Amino acid sequence: MNAAPDGSVIQRDAPRPDLLAFEIKDKITKPDIEWMSAVTDHAMQAHQKIDMLLIMSHYEGSEFGAKFDGYANSVKARSVAHIRKYVVVGAPAFAEAMIKLSGLIMPVDTKTFDLADEASAWSYLAEAGPAGA
Repeated sequence: MNAAPDGSVIQRDAPRPDLLAFEIKDKITKPDIEWMSAVTDHAMQAHQKIDMLLIMSHYEGSEFGAKFDGYANSVKARSVAHIRKYVVVGAPAFAEAMIKLSGLIMPVDTKTFDLADEASAWSYLAEAGPAGA
């Protein structure tokens, strides 16, 4: 596992290189969102398509500066063309609604799971196979 500078985000080990798995453990800081964006950017450059799993175990929101980080927002905008499956575990109700809505209007397959169902999220992504397939 790798951790972001302030520790609010950690990268979880994943069974394949085209699957990024992050755990959100606190309030996301600007250095941490930049770190997470750099990891994502690198994966998008290495693989045409990727899958992403976010586990929000103790999500407490984002610092103001993190929400408006230029690099993070550019990676987010470009990710639409590279992310095949975007799976979120433990999203707060407002975030879950936004994830489901974005799945209807963007070419990304989105799915949410309750925190207690993390194993089901991993199984769902395992059954999907490689993102580039």
